[in-house]
Amino acid sequence: MNVLQETTKDSRLQLLKETTAPFSERAWSHNEEAVFPHQNIEDLKKIKYPSLTAPIEYGGMEISLLEFIESQEIIAEADGSTALAIGWHVGILKDLTETRPWPESVFKRVCETITSDQALLNNTATEAATGSPTRGGKPMTEASRSKDGWVLTGRKTFTTLAPALDYFVVSAGLTEDNRTANFLVPRATPGVSIDETWDSVAMRGTGSHDLVLDQAKVPEDHLVTFLNPGNKKAAGWLLHIPACYLGIAQAAANHATAFAKEYSPNTMEGTISDIPAVQEKIGEMEAKLIQSRHFLHSVARQWDESSAAQRDAMKPELGTVKRSVVNEAIAVVDLAMRIEGARSLSASNPLQRYYRDVRAGLHNPPMDDMTITMLAKEALKRY
Repeated sequence: MNVLQETTKDSRLQLLKETTAPFSERAWSHNEEAVFPHQNIEDLKKIKYPSLTAPIEYGGMEISLLEFIESQEIIAEADGSTALAIGWHVGILKDLTETRPWPESVFKRVCETITSDQALLNNTATEAATGSPTRGGKPMTEASRSKDGWVLTGRKTFTTLAPALDYFVVSAGLTEDNRTANFLVPRATPGVSIDETWDSVAMRGTGSHDLVLDQAKVPEDHLVTFLNPGNKKAAGWLLHIPACYLGIAQAAANHATAFAKEYSPNTMEGTISDIPAVQEKIGEMEAKLIQSRHFLHSVARQWDESSAAQRDAMKPELGTVKRSVVNEAIAVVDLAMRIEGARSLSASNPLQRYYRDVRAGLHNPPMDDMTITMLAKEALKRY
């Protein structure tokens, strides 16, 4: 069976839980060796998870944002790196399905390779000289006209999912004028290569290497959309980011709670779960997880039920839920480590990996300072 054959959300989520169950066991070696989780991605491809947000007319299912978020939480609870990596593909495809900014003929071809072959894509916008694209920097990567298309040259950092990508959606400045555009660059394009630079201590399995473009030629219609740097529209699909870190926090809470129920030092009868201070920490973790899940899911549901105009006004909610969920996830992992004590810092204990991984959420868009500034400006407008 695959997720496209399942007729209900619950059955699709259950199949995903069964598929991702082995991921948690593999996560240790992927982290230890800093290798990309190829087997995890192949397992997700086998159940056609990459096709879930593709248009129905091209063989996908166009699932809701809420179902996408719930799915990502399940994957992240098993392995955060895998969830963050595949989340970019599934989320970007959802956004493209909803907004249809590309030439339809190009979008159709890409969608058909996704639904037939489970091809993968990701945006590549970040560069060393510009930092996060959300802050409005113009890319240094250049696109020049050729007689039959475009020639791209430049380097992109943080190309998550790089070892498995079939398509790169590359932002570049046009040399003929001052505009910036996104170009669809197939992996097989001559002049495209991956420089394996990813050496982060967090999310080590995401394969977020550098993309190098050396006179890479693409057809005319592979300029898929023009961009307005620094003027980002509301993007519900980016909720896959807080969903990922909420899943990691849930895994940490599960581990610490199980430890508390099993650990019994010879200084006491029973286990440490009987100690009020430990129960308080477990309760605090549960409260934060419940609060975060309700907040995240309610905003996702609001997106699903809103018109295009209403969605455009949701940037404050989207930014706030990301900020809140990620920071609460960090707090949950901290509480879990306090329950397990010094054991939590053991290399064999997954809590130290959760601790490193969950902090990566602070550096995913939108950034906390930008969210707070946006909220302040919105409040000032009202008065």
